[in-house]
Amino acid sequence: MAAVTVDSLLQNPTLLFRPKSKVLLKPSRSLDCSRNRKLLLSRSSCFCGFKIKPRQTSLVVRASSSETAVIDNFDTSSTDDVLYKETFPVNRIEKVEGKIFIRLDQSKNQQDWQLTVGCSLPGKWILHWGVSYIGDSGSEWDQPPKNMRPPGSIPIRDYAIDTPLNKPSKGEMFHEVKIDFNPSNEIAAIHFVLKDEETGAWYQHRGRDFKVPLVDYLEDDGNTVGAKRGFGVWSGALHQFSNVLLKAEASPADSPNNNNNESKDSKNKNRHLEGFYEELSIVKEVSVGNLVSVAVRKSLETSKLVLHLETDVPGNVVVHWGICRDDAKRWEIPAAPYPPETTLFKNKALRTLLQPKATGNRSGALFTLDEEVFGFLFVLKLDDNTWLKFEENDFYVPLSGASSVLGQHGQSESTSEEISSNSYTDGIINEIRNLVSGLSSEKSQKTQTKEAQESILQEIEQLAAEAYSIFRSSIATFPEEDVAETDTDSTKPTVKISSGTGSGFEILCQGFNWESHKSGRWYMELQEKASEISSLGFTVIWLPPPTESVSPEGYMPKDLYNLNSRYGTIDELKELVKSLHKVGLKVLGDVVLNHRCAHSKNQNGIWNIFGGRLNWDDRAVVADDPHFQGRGNKSSGDNFHAAPNIDHSQEFVRKDLKEWLGWLREEIGYDGWRLDFVRGFWGGYVKDYLDASEPYFAVGEYWDSLSYTYGEMDHNQDAHRQRIIDWINATNGTAGAFDVTTKGILHSALERCEYWRLSDQKGKPPGVVGWWPSRAVTFIENHDTGSTQGHWRFPGGKEMQGYAYILTHPGTPAVFYDHIFSNYRSEIAALISIRNRNQIHCRSMVKIVKAERDVYAAIVDEKVAMKIGPGYYEPPSGGPQRWSVALEGKDYKVWETS
Repeated sequence: MAAVTVDSLLQNPTLLFRPKSKVLLKPSRSLDCSRNRKLLLSRSSCFCGFKIKPRQTSLVVRASSSETAVIDNFDTSSTDDVLYKETFPVNRIEKVEGKIFIRLDQSKNQQDWQLTVGCSLPGKWILHWGVSYIGDSGSEWDQPPKNMRPPGSIPIRDYAIDTPLNKPSKGEMFHEVKIDFNPSNEIAAIHFVLKDEETGAWYQHRGRDFKVPLVDYLEDDGNTVGAKRGFGVWSGALHQFSNVLLKAEASPADSPNNNNNESKDSKNKNRHLEGFYEELSIVKEVSVGNLVSVAVRKSLETSKLVLHLETDVPGNVVVHWGICRDDAKRWEIPAAPYPPETTLFKNKALRTLLQPKATGNRSGALFTLDEEVFGFLFVLKLDDNTWLKFEENDFYVPLSGASSVLGQHGQSESTSEEISSNSYTDGIINEIRNLVSGLSSEKSQKTQTKEAQESILQEIEQLAAEAYSIFRSSIATFPEEDVAETDTDSTKPTVKISSGTGSGFEILCQGFNWESHKSGRWYMELQEKASEISSLGFTVIWLPPPTESVSPEGYMPKDLYNLNSRYGTIDELKELVKSLHKVGLKVLGDVVLNHRCAHSKNQNGIWNIFGGRLNWDDRAVVADDPHFQGRGNKSSGDNFHAAPNIDHSQEFVRKDLKEWLGWLREEIGYDGWRLDFVRGFWGGYVKDYLDASEPYFAVGEYWDSLSYTYGEMDHNQDAHRQRIIDWINATNGTAGAFDVTTKGILHSALERCEYWRLSDQKGKPPGVVGWWPSRAVTFIENHDTGSTQGHWRFPGGKEMQGYAYILTHPGTPAVFYDHIFSNYRSEIAALISIRNRNQIHCRSMVKIVKAERDVYAAIVDEKVAMKIGPGYYEPPSGGPQRWSVALEGKDYKVWETS
């Protein structure tokens, strides 16, 4: 992940805001800013910059019996003298063994046959299968006839079927699915793999698909099953491949066992099916939840702190531990005494084997610490390759060196304490400074894994969300009719998170489609709808490209200062912007900075000489665009081959473009930018342009392909969203980007009924919104993907599921013009109302509670619950929250707390 600078995050005035009023906050771990841990332990056993070797020679450190208490005498049930008490959840992976069985037998009518596939392990198992027909060549599958598909089957494009395995009845061991077929048809073989929806893993044999041949003349490729092939029990577990489906090669049509001229009828006569039953071993990795409890007391005899650590993790658990003296959380070795079974590791940390408790399946240890110790750091070591951490970071117990401070941690969560938000936000700002400085350092980028950097970035987002919620609660709110006055009334506060990212509560309307230019008076038509758009709850509107253009849609600009376009005149544009401002809408201009169409040819007959106010020559064109013979430097991005690509490394180009953007802001009144084709040039140039033009909001169109395997979208799209994140980082976070990753994943999830795709491997939203929500502009359709172009149209009839997702989730949602003025209008308006009513914003916290085959459900900010998909979900009842249905439509439902 690219560097994040301190300046780009700390220009956020809400984080630097110091309200004088006090707010009532509940002391909890979330208020402890020091919970952000910068020392991360990876699964490769790298820790604090040094390598842990499997068989490290250790120095045994003797424990002092005089100052070490007996574990079972430490009573944590009483909170009278407990200074700090907390229970951390941890997840570990266990391997569970089971069986897969495959059975082929004849049905009762003696004419049809039945293939049964089952699995003994618990889970959500799917049979991904297809058939090959007599005479087929190559390795591709085909879909079976409809009468062969079991109930609940879902077609996968045109080549396969997904069929869920039925849950076993009481007393039965296997989940199973049965496939009935008649051997008189032309099916040569049945191919399948077993898929575990809980883990996203595929189970195959020797890395290839299973194949059950239904004719005698097929060649044996080593993966066939059945009595005719001498099928026996395979030893060992099946190979497991996450998100990769390797196609087995079927026999060619001209197999030496066959005559190419042989008719299909004669081949059908070669069927001599025999029943068989075989079982194979299977190993599945399952996540098991455990707890680690920590309690701290002060010893009256020694005035030292006594820390009790206990866990229900089974087996021999070693605590790798140390202390820190300040917020930097650098590991140090404390002074003796140490618990029994403690060894020294490389003079960097201590290791203590937890001792089993007298009762119960638990183990623990007592640690005696000096009173001035700032914090206690630890991780759990189960074996040489298995470490348990807390949310990918080290466990951290704040001690702070003062009993008066520790006391508040032991209070009940229902106890409130009035504290100054000034001191709390100070702590948040310091923590953000530390995190960003660590993430930006050259050493950090070389040593930290991408996952570690992602985790730190998410913690920064969470801290910013906390600070922002305090800021929002400390300022006055104003009636809706006052919104239009905020541009001119300096007495009212202006909410702004940071340059280019708005207030965090934006809802964006795309104010045109691919055909809007055809009327010749689009600006005037849109002006008539200004009040209507505002009344629906939108806060920002994106207008089409305003410049003179070779293409009527505006995306092939020529003279940048000529704003008479197919959409209307410059005066009509000014009137439109003024009308939009009057109803409280911010206005984004669509600016094309990557390329520009020339006015004349050079001496070689190439169109690369520009006219108008910006009369550039071919030095303004990149040198590596083969079509336009530029004399500039090489491109800093991907070339757009339909027009000359502008060389933004040229100082005169940047100077002219900054002046142009400033002129648009002042002359037209634009509040920000939608940046076209930003893949074509470095994001650092974008930062330069945004610093100069100071937009209220800016979003870039960074568009490239997602990851696919054999035509099927991969579950893991981290590489795709990482490229978008890298571009945002190159702008120093001054602009957001359209969340193309989320759109693509929604396509597959809704189209194929694979809602499990909407949760990544860490249980977060799988798009940019899961990594950097305040910079993610979520959408389901725009002028390119929908409208009359339809380059990547959202699954038909499922648009409202898409809007139910993006309008209830963090990020900045964008709604397409065609959907606003359609039969979806009232439902979209209702979703926007729910979002605004519950103050859902770009940094809201989302908790995914279900991501299964046919349903996705989440709770946002503990205020809004939602579900999409045909499956069942209802928010929990009986707790402190009382949920009521706010909106319901086809395959979606939204609740809010009453």
